[in-house]
Amino acid sequence: MTVDELKENFDLFDDWEEKYVYLIDLGKKLEDMPADLKNDVTRVEGCLSQVWYVLTPGDNASLHFVADSDSAIVRGLIAILLTLYNGRDAAEITGGEAHDLFESLGFGNHISSNRRNGFAAMVGRIEALARLRTQ
Repeated sequence: MTVDELKENFDLFDDWEEKYVYLIDLGKKLEDMPADLKNDVTRVEGCLSQVWYVLTPGDNASLHFVADSDSAIVRGLIAILLTLYNGRDAAEITGGEAHDLFESLGFGNHISSNRRNGFAAMVGRIEALARLRTQ
């Protein structure tokens, strides 16, 4: 799925109950993250939920993240971030783009401040992992 398709899909729903259901469904489709990758090193600090992000080894400049959470809504937010960032070049990763997408989908008004902070922490983790790839 592309970011444009993601936006179009969210626009199909009139109320936030439906959007939350869709967000949770996105999270259910995440690639499985092996249990041995869920540890203190891969854990995202700043999230109330348990969240883990790993940048998988690749043979070129494009990135591929695997991530998971113990929260259904956060798993949906992870799916949105992976839609935005997986397959991109490390040099293209900017947090501003994720925050713009977050707002354009309407989450700024409908997601708790704790989840907004967690979203920012996940974006920070993605940026940090991308910077490691460019070094």
